[in-house]
Amino acid sequence: MLAHRIIPCLDVHAGRVVKGVNFLNLRDAGDPVEIAKQYEAQGADELVFLDITASHEARAITHEMVRRVAEECFMPFTVGGGIRTLDDVTRLVQAGAEKVSINTAAVMDAGIVRQVSARFGSCATVVNVDPKRVPAEGFEARRKERELKGLFAPQPELQSGGGEVFEVHTHGGRKPTGLCAVAYARQVVSLGAGELIVTSMDADGTKDGYDLPITRAISTAVSVPVVASGGCGSPAHMVAAVRDGKADAVLAASIFHYGTYTIGQAKQALRDAGLPVRL
Repeated sequence: MLAHRIIPCLDVHAGRVVKGVNFLNLRDAGDPVEIAKQYEAQGADELVFLDITASHEARAITHEMVRRVAEECFMPFTVGGGIRTLDDVTRLVQAGAEKVSINTAAVMDAGIVRQVSARFGSCATVVNVDPKRVPAEGFEARRKERELKGLFAPQPELQSGGGEVFEVHTHGGRKPTGLCAVAYARQVVSLGAGELIVTSMDADGTKDGYDLPITRAISTAVSVPVVASGGCGSPAHMVAAVRDGKADAVLAASIFHYGTYTIGQAKQALRDAGLPVRL
């Protein structure tokens, strides 16, 4: 059985690591280079670096920052935010990223997933999926609008309780898409995505635990690793994400950035639960 990975996430805005709640109310958490060095020393399995406002502000990610962080890290390193073209991906790989994470661009044109996978391989091609619970009626109107435009718009495959649907959002969670999260996950994997990061907008920043229903639904629907993201408040939540959510890896920010727990404590919790990790 493969070891489950513990992945700190650096959400960056204006050159600083930030953390919010439900994608809003961002608080400063420190310098990305210094934080990256700390996680390297603690033994993190990977690092994810997301420029969370790049797509919303219609700008490219800060490549110099990527270079600086990459110089301090020898662990696998994923970069995302503001990726729109294959050239954007090429520049990030040249700056030091081992993997690239695509979000908004994949919804706008899923063909970019195929292009990136063809040039850099599926192992380097990560797709971020940001689902949120929305009323089924409003979702269906957006789904039909996509369908009329000739875009990918299958019937929803997963509904939460109370007549709600898990809908994919883009632009840092600001725009609903009319896409069912499970169907979309299957689509991008069929196009070459080698890993999915599933960030529940409902759970993000709450520290109440990962969104297990949506994590489990996507994990069981695809054949590639799924990283649970959003809502982690303790190592116990990580154990639940792997055991009950069927996640292959867990991503967290707040509990590490503010020193609530260390990478070592998180790994020990998984090991104590009988789950394989790299100590």
